[in-house]
Amino acid sequence: MSKKLHISLLALAVTAASSSALAVEAMSIKLADGLEFTPTLKVSESYDDNFREVESNEESSWITTIAPTFTLGAEGRKSAYKLSYSAVSDTFHSSHEDNNTDHHLTADAGMEFNDRNRLKLNAGYHDVEETAGLDQKLENDMYNTKNVGGVYTFGAESARAQIDLGANYEELRYTNSNRLNADKERDTTALKSTFYYRVAPKTKVLLEGRHTDYDYVSNDRLNSTNIGLLTGVTWEATAKTTGTAKFGHEKKDFDDSSIGEKSGGMWEVGATWEPRTYSRFSLNTRQGFDEGDSGASTIKTQTTTLSWNHDWAERLSSNVSYTRMDQDYQDIEREDQIDTFGIGLTYEMRRWLDVGLGYKYSENDSDAANESYERNIYALSFTASL
Repeated sequence: MSKKLHISLLALAVTAASSSALAVEAMSIKLADGLEFTPTLKVSESYDDNFREVESNEESSWITTIAPTFTLGAEGRKSAYKLSYSAVSDTFHSSHEDNNTDHHLTADAGMEFNDRNRLKLNAGYHDVEETAGLDQKLENDMYNTKNVGGVYTFGAESARAQIDLGANYEELRYTNSNRLNADKERDTTALKSTFYYRVAPKTKVLLEGRHTDYDYVSNDRLNSTNIGLLTGVTWEATAKTTGTAKFGHEKKDFDDSSIGEKSGGMWEVGATWEPRTYSRFSLNTRQGFDEGDSGASTIKTQTTTLSWNHDWAERLSSNVSYTRMDQDYQDIEREDQIDTFGIGLTYEMRRWLDVGLGYKYSENDSDAANESYERNIYALSFTASL
């Protein structure tokens, strides 16, 4: 994953975290037995004082976002299917040349053949344009990703042991003019196997192996293979907490002998503590290698997010979140420390209508020239359904 794509997904996660745990109770249209159609619409008005994430000559704008989502779901006795499409249209009132519409199409399927055999499949297509990033000095980053994958599980839910076998294939392609960003285009093939062993009624220990192959379309220098081995534990509703913690080691071996091999510790932890039914604290932290950018062969990234969701009343809730991302660029002299703070308030005006207020502040403290920035986003949103 490139730096900008990684940060884009982080921003999406933080934006989502800045809204409340409350959500519109969308009603579906029954098309046939077991087949339902669900439309939702989100409209927001936001002010962004540095939408290009630059150190100097910042540009600001009011931005109107219209985001409809359409979901088609079908359920059988031992299967479930979902097809979703969403469009996110941004209108920049101070910079109309940056107006853009992102498209997201996903498909999911789940099948239970018997008590011991289950299969989950997923596929997706995402067409995105970003105003923030290194190459925006020339034009916005425009790219699309296509992926298909799945996880096969052997072992009954009540069994002492289970195993997951997963695979995913993804293509990243840029649609900029004059081959801009073509050196970042790649195909990624990932395989993962996880063995679970129950040690208590709601607790399992795990052992996980990963193998990921990065094949760049034109930039052969960055072709590499990542191998990771982790061990950990997963638990459900134990002492009011739920979560998974994995710790291990990762090795990244480049085809180019001049770069060689990178290795280091890796971890992934996600936990939620619910001291009261109306209050939830979450911790998510990760360390690992991300794909290189700005001349780096790879980026060693450590990310930690803390969030608090609280329901103040039946219709009113809030969320506060803080994220710290440390990025150590390998084979070049650059380190970034990105801090992001978000706060949001959601009021469920009607069953079918939520109103949200949000604020997000982000700051990058980089030791590379012209890479530091500060950014403030203020937003008012309306989410509606049938």
